[in-house]
Amino acid sequence: MAWSHINYLFDIDGTLTPSRKNMVPEFKDFFADWVKNQRLLGHRVWFVTGSDHKKTIEQVGLPLWRFVDGSYQCCGNQLFVRGRLRRQSKWMMSAELHLDILDEIQGSQWYGSYGGNVEERVGMVNISTIGRECPANERAIYYKWDNENLERKRIAGNLTDKHDDIDVSIGGEISLDVHAKGKNKSQVLKDMSGTTVFFGDRCYEGGNDYEIASNSDYHFSVGSWEDTYGILNHGQPI
Repeated sequence: MAWSHINYLFDIDGTLTPSRKNMVPEFKDFFADWVKNQRLLGHRVWFVTGSDHKKTIEQVGLPLWRFVDGSYQCCGNQLFVRGRLRRQSKWMMSAELHLDILDEIQGSQWYGSYGGNVEERVGMVNISTIGRECPANERAIYYKWDNENLERKRIAGNLTDKHDDIDVSIGGEISLDVHAKGKNKSQVLKDMSGTTVFFGDRCYEGGNDYEIASNSDYHFSVGSWEDTYGILNHGQPI
């Protein structure tokens, strides 16, 4: 079936790259060619990630970041087009929310392991009990432990029970994304005309890709960048 106009939207971490690592060079070259071909067909390609633009540039490289039609950072609370900032949210967490976040983090058995527990971004806050500065092997250990003990799910529930004006979702392997209610990745769909197709690795309920995946016309739930590569390399996704 031929589509007049398609918006392909890609999460970054775990979808186009290994977790918190740079894009694999061979896949980056393939993806750049794929983006170019989609443009020739009249389609558009966007990034939609919870990370800030500096982390995204670090992972995918400045040329590719500028090459796509736009990059939605911080769960869609900031938009860059061709490297230029177009808009951003002014939301910031309240003092009460900040204290509750600190209580949750400091109550974890993982607190004190590594630094980077609370990172304020544009329109959102990213939190981690083990800390974002943990090395890859500790990240893997925490991720396995959390899958069994559901610490992040419990913290998300505690925070939303106390604050009815926020949403909290699981992001990546070790963190949680906190933002104003409704200001998740799905907000970018309001900017889209035509068909929307989303690729993400946290499309399950409670994950930070769930809302955008549920509200896109089509979505692909992937487990790694290799899955994404396989889908794109197989032919036109839809």
